[in-house]
Amino acid sequence: MRIPALPRPRSLAGQLFAMQAVLLALVVAGYALFTFVSDRGQAESAARRQTTAVARSIADSPSVRSAIHTADPTSHLQPYALQVQRDTGVDFVTIMTPQGIRWTHPDPDEIGRPFLGNISRAQRGRSFTETYTGTLGPSVRAVTPVEENGRVIGLVSAGIKVEAISRRVQEQVTALFGVAGGILALGAVATYVINARLRRHTHGMNADELSRMHDYHQATLHAVREGLLMLDSHHRVALINDGGRELLGVGGAAGEAEPVGRPVTELGLPAPLTGALLAAEPRVDEVHLTDARVLVVNTSPVSGGQRRGTVVTLRDVTELQSLMGELDSERGFTQALRSQAHEAANRLHTVVSLIELGRAEEAVEFATAELELAQALTDQVVAAVGEPVLAALLLGKTAQANERGVELVVSEDSGLDDGLLPRSLPARDLVTILGNLIDNAVDAAQGGARARVTVTVCAAGAEVLLRVADSGPGVDPDHTDLVFQRGFSTKPAGPGGRGLGLALARQAVLRHQGTLTVTDAAEGGAAFEARLPLGGPAAAPRPRRTPGAAHAGTGDSDGTRTAGRSA
Repeated sequence: MRIPALPRPRSLAGQLFAMQAVLLALVVAGYALFTFVSDRGQAESAARRQTTAVARSIADSPSVRSAIHTADPTSHLQPYALQVQRDTGVDFVTIMTPQGIRWTHPDPDEIGRPFLGNISRAQRGRSFTETYTGTLGPSVRAVTPVEENGRVIGLVSAGIKVEAISRRVQEQVTALFGVAGGILALGAVATYVINARLRRHTHGMNADELSRMHDYHQATLHAVREGLLMLDSHHRVALINDGGRELLGVGGAAGEAEPVGRPVTELGLPAPLTGALLAAEPRVDEVHLTDARVLVVNTSPVSGGQRRGTVVTLRDVTELQSLMGELDSERGFTQALRSQAHEAANRLHTVVSLIELGRAEEAVEFATAELELAQALTDQVVAAVGEPVLAALLLGKTAQANERGVELVVSEDSGLDDGLLPRSLPARDLVTILGNLIDNAVDAAQGGARARVTVTVCAAGAEVLLRVADSGPGVDPDHTDLVFQRGFSTKPAGPGGRGLGLALARQAVLRHQGTLTVTDAAEGGAAFEARLPLGGPAAAPRPRRTPGAAHAGTGDSDGTRTAGRSA
């Protein structure tokens, strides 16, 4: 047996249409009923005023008083009453004696008979109105005395049938209901048009579906780790999830202004990132740097016939970028080892050839000299920098620089003991800073008459000093701030792009509340100097070494230790 499907709940637009139609009908019906009652009351009041005015005008007429004093008042008053009745639009005019005996009546057969109604107040000289059922049926009538010299000599009554009043009200009500019907029809059409538009915007979903979608929407926003940012057509933040707040560093601290509703330009983001968010064209996988993170930004405009805003997604690749830097260092070490293996093979062939030629003493002398030179290179670097990660970095960068024809030397002032770095300053960040500075310096020095890069790594008081100077062309004074911006480079861009290394180095320095500056170097190029606080008690400065302090180290005349010659 097939179970019949339950009817789908009416959409939100349909519910609103039904509710609005019922409300509109009730409002129109209530207004029509109120108007009917009000118009009927107003019609009765108008009838009372009209009959009172007619009765008083007759009572004040001198001809009426004169006719009352004649022997046959009816013969004079009956034609007059009928004429007034026709001229004023009332249904009857009755003139009677003070005792209520009719002198006039629309029906001649009623003349001479007693008046049906209350006349006691009029007999006492007072005018009044009432609704009474007489010979002509229910009517609204006015009764007023005819006075002469303070004495009541007759009574006048003028009236309008209730039936006539109802006809007047009915005509008005008919017109009213016609107008009300027109308003109801127009309101129904307008309501249908508005709700049809609402139905398009809500995609025909009912209130429960919209509520459920909103709940899913909120749960998804808070569950997604990637940053999501929605901007309206005026580039104001319409929506931002928890990931976006964290990645952009907005709206997280106590007392900080809520980002929703604020323009992008007021969020305090770096200028390149702000420009990407304001751009009209879509952006795909653009890398941007904030003070603490490396972000991949994608933007997509939202349009529905017109630009409605922009959807921005943010991915944090800070950790990935750091790992890529370490991978590059490892790749450099591998290349250095390959180069050393190649050179070692050449030297070994030389030694073997000398032995085969019977020149054993020269073979031993050649092998010993090469071994001492290789050991001296390692001892020089390790003696200057006790931190193993930085020492390994310098050895690898030395070999890479040598392959590119650049001499990399460690200055005599260098000195950083193992274990000196606090946990708040990991060696990974120092590798990022120093590695990128050295790569930049080697690029600048390569191809010069005396291609040379000088590295200084030491603990200066409560700071770690990283200084890299090159013999390249230097930095234009107008570009001292631009060189640290992502994308800036004076060299042609390669397949992977340029201008990211110094920006990453500066980001790591700022993350540790340090400083990174560029000045002119003694060699004629640029000198980049990074100072990072140790965060602990001041470290005692290491004593300066003499050239003979290192194992077979060779001192240069300018106070630097050579660590870049081929081993």
